[in-house]
Amino acid sequence: MSHAVTTRTLGGVRIKLMRGAAPPGGGAPLLFLHGAGGASAWLPFMDRLAQRHDLWVPEHPGFGDSDTPPWLKRVEDLAYYYLDVLAELDLTGVHLVGHSLGGWTAAALAIKDCSRLASLTLIAAAGVHVHGVQRLDNFMGNPEQTLRGLIHDQRIADQLLALDVPPEERDRQLKNRFTTARLVWQPRSYDPYLPPWLHRIRVPAHVVWGEHDRLFPLRIGEEYQRFIPGARLSVLPGCGHLPPMEQPEPCAAAVLQFLASVEGRA
Repeated sequence: MSHAVTTRTLGGVRIKLMRGAAPPGGGAPLLFLHGAGGASAWLPFMDRLAQRHDLWVPEHPGFGDSDTPPWLKRVEDLAYYYLDVLAELDLTGVHLVGHSLGGWTAAALAIKDCSRLASLTLIAAAGVHVHGVQRLDNFMGNPEQTLRGLIHDQRIADQLLALDVPPEERDRQLKNRFTTARLVWQPRSYDPYLPPWLHRIRVPAHVVWGEHDRLFPLRIGEEYQRFIPGARLSVLPGCGHLPPMEQPEPCAAAVLQFLASVEGRA
């Protein structure tokens, strides 16, 4: 499916924005917030979502080709930023979907204000800590070790590692890594003050998790489900921390099925 890539100033920040062509008859807006790896490419997972929804995929401030504002210091800053963006674009009835770092951002946003949201989907979201659950530290080790730790099916990891990565994309990856470190370094990838406020999320919520996620194990997804009223949990067998890349079709199908139920189409 065709999509457009533009550079826009939103919320006072110049960012890269990818947008899927709206399906015939429109399609409810879907805002996808990416993880720490950034949003440098349009993925088959995004293509699948854009078949049913008006898909917006912004590259976060501080990531990739987007500018880095001086105020960007916490995940909370990203949450407030996207609240401003939703207001600036005057988007309502939005299905908010976030992966990993983007899932944490989406949860923090929904805690603050659900008025423009129709639903919330968290895919392998950061932000919650469960005492005693061992986690992979993605700031330790070289890039190959990190990627292999994030993906369960090592054949897919082999394919990704075999790709030729141009120098400009390596620069983007390094920028993404620095920005992520600034946002999540301490405490590492969670906010101890987040869980007590998840009850404020008053829209239908869906938690999607890879069964073999080592970065944020499934127990963390179960904790999100426990704290968010009425949340649904979908577990993807044979999948690690990157469902949109490792299992794009099953992940997209789980998301779309939930959104169809929210819209009364299932």
